[in-house]
Amino acid sequence: MSLIPSFRNLGRDNIRKATIIGSTRILPTRLRVSARKARLGALEVDIARRSSLIIIAHPKSGNTWLKVMLTRLYARRHGIPESDFARYPALADANPAIPSFAATNGWYSYERAVGDLLQPGQQDAELAAKPVVLLARNPLDIAVSWFFQFTKRQSDHKQELINAELSRPVDRRNIGMWEFVRQSEIGLPSLIAFLNYWDAALGSLDRTLLTSYEELRTDPAGVLRKITTLMGDSFSEAEIDDAVEFASFDNLRKLESEGFFRSGGLTLRNANDPESFKVRRAKVGGYRDYFDAQKVAELEALVQRDLSPRLKALFGIDTPRDAATGQ
Repeated sequence: MSLIPSFRNLGRDNIRKATIIGSTRILPTRLRVSARKARLGALEVDIARRSSLIIIAHPKSGNTWLKVMLTRLYARRHGIPESDFARYPALADANPAIPSFAATNGWYSYERAVGDLLQPGQQDAELAAKPVVLLARNPLDIAVSWFFQFTKRQSDHKQELINAELSRPVDRRNIGMWEFVRQSEIGLPSLIAFLNYWDAALGSLDRTLLTSYEELRTDPAGVLRKITTLMGDSFSEAEIDDAVEFASFDNLRKLESEGFFRSGGLTLRNANDPESFKVRRAKVGGYRDYFDAQKVAELEALVQRDLSPRLKALFGIDTPRDAATGQ
């Protein structure tokens, strides 16, 4: 069987990433981590330089969902067949009319390479001139989804790189949710620090948009319009509606479960474990389903104390909840 179709599905940047990972596999741990961090970081910066938009988002904040909708807009406009959309991350490789989108957390391991170049006093002029979207999410909801991502979906190589920076590496096979969220170095305090870090960084960049997973849930069409306007493009109501409908929770969940996607973050990992799906629940405030009232109160107090005022306002955290309804 020819390898060409699989290479075509992966896209050139994923092939480059796989080459870096494969070529360093036999190195001793310390050298492997160092080499991968440096080489993957350089690749991450190169991807950002070639992109038309930089999306900053912590894992499990909706960046894959947003990329699907944006890519769908341009793919439909330029006549990309439905079957080809299964390899959506690689479409820009062969179609110059379709922009590429750099989605990065700019925080963990090699992805920090992009984050550092967008910080005040360290800015790379080329990257700083690009449109930048911070896709934030309530850190309480990130925390739960991040636990499932890290323990059920995270690649071994990326987990190794993240753990290499921790004083207490996370054992994904033996850690419980509360320990991960409240006590690990990549739990809730780290998520709050990540959001505050990027909220502050936006102030030194010229072309930015602060939006949220929650806004994307309630008004996906409006968010798409704001982002494409930031990019200097415009789309009709029908084009926007098509992208929103295609990327609806039910449709993406169905496509993921069927193994429709052949590359990217939506590829099927374990059909028998719903908690391993990329499209898992898409529920705002779902963290309350996983902890008792005392633990919920402790986590919420931490966010109330430490999250920046602008982000608390964005998430409506300062708005008192009705004790009876939880709303």
